[in-house]
Amino acid sequence: MQMEKSADKLSMIANEIRKQSLIMINRAGSGHPGGSLSCAEILSVLFFYQMRYDTRNLKWDGRDRFVMSKGHATPGLYAAMAEAGFFPREELVTYRQLNSRLQGHASIYTPGVEICTGSLGQGLSVGNGMALAGKLDSKAYNVYVILGDGELQEGQVWEAAKSASHYKLDNVIAIVDRNGLQQNGPTEKLMGIEPLTDKFEAFGWHAIEIDGHNVRELMNAFDLAVKIRGKPKVIIAKTIKGKGVSFMEGVSSWHGKAPNAEQLKLALAEIEAD
Repeated sequence: MQMEKSADKLSMIANEIRKQSLIMINRAGSGHPGGSLSCAEILSVLFFYQMRYDTRNLKWDGRDRFVMSKGHATPGLYAAMAEAGFFPREELVTYRQLNSRLQGHASIYTPGVEICTGSLGQGLSVGNGMALAGKLDSKAYNVYVILGDGELQEGQVWEAAKSASHYKLDNVIAIVDRNGLQQNGPTEKLMGIEPLTDKFEAFGWHAIEIDGHNVRELMNAFDLAVKIRGKPKVIIAKTIKGKGVSFMEGVSSWHGKAPNAEQLKLALAEIEAD
């Protein structure tokens, strides 16, 4: 179930998520490295500090639910889940292969994945449904939803934000991977979403802004979020797309691009030196 780790250990796991993500994408010849690298610490803290689950009983009623709404960041998700024991680490080599359980977008065929995602803008609505079901069934679980910041340009996200507030879904905790970039460039240039904190608060949410690469800040933010009652919560985690690899950081053109063998070697060396 929930595993408590020190901040240093969680940082090490985050870097392992980064390494495995890049290895998977290189082997597959395709994938989305930037968004997986930017949310590595978020995934580490969620799976190894915050969420309650049992890998021996994936349908345990009391488990916390997780929705990776930015469903293209599966390399990071699968790396975290393999490390947590949802499936063997050796299975990571099958990423994006025909008949693999590890497809390019999150799928219910992967052990522990609650819902298929990748069509952006839908994850928070699904999370709301899970949370409302928990309320109706008197279950104590929380629902965690990772959203991409470019994804917040979708109108459905804000309809879901309004619904979560209306129904007082205090068992919903959204995390925005605020790396500032989407496929075609900076979010603020393509379709600005700021002031993001003010917007969520105007919709009736409790908003927390943090450095999304600071493990201690993430731990504290989740500790605070679960204590706040009566309204949904959002953690706006400011991150860097491609974090940990100098030639990927802040470069939107890595969307859907795999590193070649030499680039992978350089990237892994940088991550290991961190």
